[in-house]
Amino acid sequence: MPHGITVNAVGPGVVRAGMTDVSAARAGRTMEEHLRAQAKSIPRGRIGTTRDIARAVLFFTAEDADFVTGQVLYVSGGPHG
Repeated sequence: MPHGITVNAVGPGVVRAGMTDVSAARAGRTMEEHLRAQAKSIPRGRIGTTRDIARAVLFFTAEDADFVTGQVLYVSGGPHG
């Protein structure tokens, strides 16, 4: 890479954000019901936070990741079956 540019991506799982409100409404659930239902399908047993996603982005921007390129870091609480 002659210009020192790395290209990586973060693949977020279910995260409590504005779109979560829309998803809950579409499912006909209260926010609390929706988050509990979603958390059941996540191996870590909880919904992600914007901080979880920010930490992944921070990793890619850190000097320690200067040799990491072409990767997708899934921040989803574990693989889904």
